[in-house]
Amino acid sequence: MANRGSSSTRSSGAFDQMKYEVANELGVTLNQDYNGDLSSRDAGRIGGTIVKKVFAEFRNKNQQQ
Repeated sequence: MANRGSSSTRSSGAFDQMKYEVANELGVTLNQDYNGDLSSRDAGRIGGTIVKKVFAEFRNKNQQQ
C-alpha cells in the first residue's frame, strides 16, 4: 500500500471528527474502537449526512468565488 503522507492523516482526522459530530447529532452512539454492532441503517444515515454536509460546503465555497 502506498504511503499517503501527512495531508491524508490530517484529512482523516477531520473526517473522524466530522463522523463523530454527525453521529452525535443523529443520536447514534459510536465507539472509538469497535462499531460492529452499528446497524446498516445508522451507518448509512451517518455517511449520507456527511456527504450532504461536504457538498453543501463545496457549493457555498464555489458560490463565493
